Amino acid sequence: MRLVLPAALVALVSVGHAVAVPIPQDPLADPVPAYAGAPAVPEATRSYRLPQHPFMAPNGRSNIHDDAYQTDAYAGTGPVGSAPEVLSTLQTAECASLTFDGAGRIVTVCVGVEGPRIVLMDAGTLDVLASMILPPRTGGGGGSPLSDFSGGGYFYLDHLDRAVVPTNTRHIWVVGQTTTPLGTPGFEVVRTYDLSSVVPLDDAIISVLPDWSGRLWFVTVDGLVGTIDPANGAVATLALAGEAIGNSFAVDETGGVFIVSDHALYRFDAGSNGEPVVNWRETYDRGTRLKPGQTNFGSGTTPTLTGRRWITITDNADPHMQVLVYKRARRVAGARLVCSAPVFAADAGATENSLIVARKSIVVENNYGYSGLTATMNGATTEPGMTRIDVRGRTCRAVWTSSERIPSVVSKLSLANGLVYTYTKDPGPNQTDAWYFTAISFRTGATVFKRLVGTGFGYNNNFAPVSLGPDGTAYVGVLAGLTLVRDTE
Repeated sequence: MRLVLPAALVALVSVGHAVAVPIPQDPLADPVPAYAGAPAVPEATRSYRLPQHPFMAPNGRSNIHDDAYQTDAYAGTGPVGSAPEVLSTLQTAECASLTFDGAGRIVTVCVGVEGPRIVLMDAGTLDVLASMILPPRTGGGGGSPLSDFSGGGYFYLDHLDRAVVPTNTRHIWVVGQTTTPLGTPGFEVVRTYDLSSVVPLDDAIISVLPDWSGRLWFVTVDGLVGTIDPANGAVATLALAGEAIGNSFAVDETGGVFIVSDHALYRFDAGSNGEPVVNWRETYDRGTRLKPGQTNFGSGTTPTLTGRRWITITDNADPHMQVLVYKRARRVAGARLVCSAPVFAADAGATENSLIVARKSIVVENNYGYSGLTATMNGATTEPGMTRIDVRGRTCRAVWTSSERIPSVVSKLSLANGLVYTYTKDPGPNQTDAWYFTAISFRTGATVFKRLVGTGFGYNNNFAPVSLGPDGTAYVGVLAGLTLVRDTE
C-alpha cells in the first residue's frame, strides 16, 4: 500500500522554523562543578572495518546504535573537553534516537505524554526546522512511553534519507523529506505497510530494519518476528511462543538477522519465500527477576556484532550478570559460546543497553537501580560500574572497571579519539540532581573529564543514547528535549 500526502496536508503537519528555547535548570539546586578533569589527548582505537549497509544511511548516522552491526562505536571524533559548551532545546518530549541526513541535520523521534512526533533539527542550533505528528498510543501493546520503545523509539534512516518508523497503529511508515509551499522543509509519508492483520491489537512493533537484500524485518513486544517484501508488501511471520522481545536487533552482510528474546539469542535467515527461518537458537541464563534497571525480563541488550565472526549480549544471571560472546555463523564446529565473563557486584548488576564493541573489546555499563524516574530524583542515583572485557582466545577477561554511575544512557565510543562517552549522575549533593556528560578513557578506564549538562528532572536521559554528529558534536536526549555538548577551543 502506498500513501502520499498532498502538499497542503504536508504543510499542515510540518511546523516551520522554531528557535530553540533552553531547558530550565533546577532553581533550588545546590552549587555543583560545571567542569571536572582536563582536555583529553586523543588516542585512536583500532577496530574491524565495518561494512556499509546498502539500504541504510551511512554508518554512524542511521539508527540509535549507529550501524547495522549495532556497535555503538563511531569512526569519527567527539568532544575532547576543550572548553566545552552546552546547548539545549525544550521539546516537552524526549528526543532519544538521533540520525543525521545527508545535509548533516538531525532527524529524530521525540516521545512525550501526548505521543510521538518526527522532528528535523538544525544540528548546530537545535532549532526545529520541521515536525510531524506520529500516531498516538492506542492502549494496546507496549507499556508506558517512558519504559517501552515501541511506536517510534527504534527507527532507522535509510539510504534515501527517509525515516522508517514503526507506529502505534501497527503500521510502518516511510517518511521522506519535502519542501512545503512556503519553501520550508517538511515531511511526507511516502509509503506505509499495514501490519494490523498480523500484529494483534494488544501487541506492538518494537523495531524494524532491512536485511542486506533490502527486505524489511520487524519484531514485536510479544515475540512476533516478521518480514516484508518491499516490492509487493507481502508479509510473513513467525511467533516465538511464550517469549517476548524488548530491544532492537542486528543484521549482517551474510543475510543473518540476530534477535534476542527474554529466553534466547537467535540467528534468523530468510527462507525461499522470504519468510523468517530460525537458523540457530542459544538459550542463556535469564535470571529469576526483573532487576531494577531493566524494562524487560532477561537480557537487556540489543545484540552487537563484532568483526565477521562474533556476536555479544548480556544475560540476566544472579549473583553476577555475564557478558556472553558467541560465534554467529550459520554452522560452527564445536560449541557456539566462545566465552563469558561476570561483571559488577554480586546481586547489583543489570543493563538495559547495548554493548559497545571495538575489535576484540566489549564495554558494558551497569544500570542497576534505575527502577524508574524517581530512582534518580532528590539526590538519589544508581549502582556504579562500567567494565571493559577483552576476548583472548576462548577467554573473556575484565581489563578495567570504572566507578562512574550511569543510570540508563546508551554509552558510545569514538574510535578516533579513544573516549567512551556516557551520561552520569553522582549522589546529591543533598537533593540536587546534577547530570554530567562524561568521557572515559577506552584504554585505561580513567575518567578524563565531566561537563555539567543540567540540573533537575528535565535533564534525566531515561534510556536515550549519547549520539555523535558528523562534526564531532555530542548529543543526549533528555526528558525535556535534547541537549548538545561541543568543544569551543
